[in-house]
Amino acid sequence: MKALILKDLYVIWKQMRVFIVILLVISISNGTFGSVFIVLWVAMLPYTAMAYDERSKWDQLAAMMPYSTRDLVLSKYVLGWLFTGAAGILAAVVQIVVRAVTVSPEAGVLNIVLISVCASVCVLDITLPPIFWFGVERGRMVMFLIIFLVCGGTGALGTVTGSMEQSSIRGLLGFLTLALPVAAVALTVISVPLSLRLYQRRT
Repeated sequence: MKALILKDLYVIWKQMRVFIVILLVISISNGTFGSVFIVLWVAMLPYTAMAYDERSKWDQLAAMMPYSTRDLVLSKYVLGWLFTGAAGILAAVVQIVVRAVTVSPEAGVLNIVLISVCASVCVLDITLPPIFWFGVERGRMVMFLIIFLVCGGTGALGTVTGSMEQSSIRGLLGFLTLALPVAAVALTVISVPLSLRLYQRRT
């Protein structure tokens, strides 16, 4: 599985290195929103790797190599987890630095980073099974619909919290900080076996 993950890392970095660097700079410079955005955006990178696999007929080659279905499926999840974890750490470090140098730091930013990491994992868990079942091209609409709903929900949440008192915002962040990790773990437990079954049926 390590070789599969390295393959995807090399492909993504070779094809998107300039875009990733530019996006990181822009996201970091936009404060908390930028940090949350980059954490959620990296959840889509496994789909990029899968799109390159489909175009190069990698699945046909992998079938002739000593890789199990479990390795092929789980490597995409691990890739997403690695990107999400790295983006979360980067966002947390940036926010710690910002809080250290800002006179009036924004409250709850580390909770927001944790929430965004868990939300990214949830998006990964929800969107990967249909991608494994339909393929990247046909599953792309399902993926975009789910991401649109997540972004819309995030925007609505931001609008609601904008009119809330600080105590209510802290309470909401505290609830999400506890609830989303549980949701991420539960969805992962369901999503991985489901993706394995759907991928086996497709192949």
